[in-house]
Amino acid sequence: MNMLKKVYRYSITPALLWTSLQVSAQQLDFSHTQNNGQHHYSYQWRDAQQQTQSLNFSIEADVLANAPGEPIRYSQARVQRYVYVALTKAAQQVDPKQAKVSIEQQERGVQIAVRSTSRDLNQKLTRELKATREAAFAEFLDKHYYTRYTTVFDEKAVKPDHARYVDAYTRVLVPLSQAIYEKVQQQSDARRYLNLLLGWVQTIPYDTLEDRTQHSGAGFNPPARLLNLNLGDCDSKSVLSAAIIRAFLPETPLVMVLLPNHALLGIALKPDEGEQSIEYDGETYVLFEPTGPALLPFGEVASKSYQDIANGHYTLEAL
Repeated sequence: MNMLKKVYRYSITPALLWTSLQVSAQQLDFSHTQNNGQHHYSYQWRDAQQQTQSLNFSIEADVLANAPGEPIRYSQARVQRYVYVALTKAAQQVDPKQAKVSIEQQERGVQIAVRSTSRDLNQKLTRELKATREAAFAEFLDKHYYTRYTTVFDEKAVKPDHARYVDAYTRVLVPLSQAIYEKVQQQSDARRYLNLLLGWVQTIPYDTLEDRTQHSGAGFNPPARLLNLNLGDCDSKSVLSAAIIRAFLPETPLVMVLLPNHALLGIALKPDEGEQSIEYDGETYVLFEPTGPALLPFGEVASKSYQDIANGHYTLEAL
């Protein structure tokens, strides 16, 4: 995963900030049924032009069941238990005639103590057990689809592994991506597709994001859970949207823009006049917000997002 604290340029047209904010998302109908080995979804919503739109698609039940589900809630206590078990197993492999190993759970983490008559052996066993502790932590994160990251304020934190969720769901959501594609004219450019996608996702009821640094994973709904509950926070909607877009434009770079309490997306397209964008790693990314309830079109962000990005209060995650 490629993380960044600052980028070189952010371009925005302030006059456009409030163009669409007065139009709120309105989902008119939602249904989810399961039969004949498939999940069937049906939506109706009113777009920014007050036109009624609809979307219907089906996904194989076994495909959806095998996709990553809701992550367990990350907590220090849960991680410590996992690491403690791994260290205890490793300590049991040490010959008690050569060294005594103590593994204790303390408030600041799982602590290791080694005592023997050999200083070299003490150092060797301590290094090995510390490596086991780090490997167990990494294994816990990988098993439960979490990843470490550094916030814009230089805080060390853990969050759901958004990029990995996008990878895991891209093929799963091909029927959904295809259903959106079939709603637009084949001669249309990608913006027609992206705006239809945005209008649909923005009207899915919103669930507030909890602070990533304090409640890692709480409230995050992977795409399968989001679709079934018809509910998602900004991280959840961004992951869903990115996976759908990846199925539609598999070679086009995407980034997630992580703000202190919000998330949005950027895609590597040449900006049209007035579209808001950032530059990262030699590419220009047009910004867009799947969150809702404001029906913001492709290339436009909310005023709070603009303020955070303009102040450099964000990181980027390559998807």
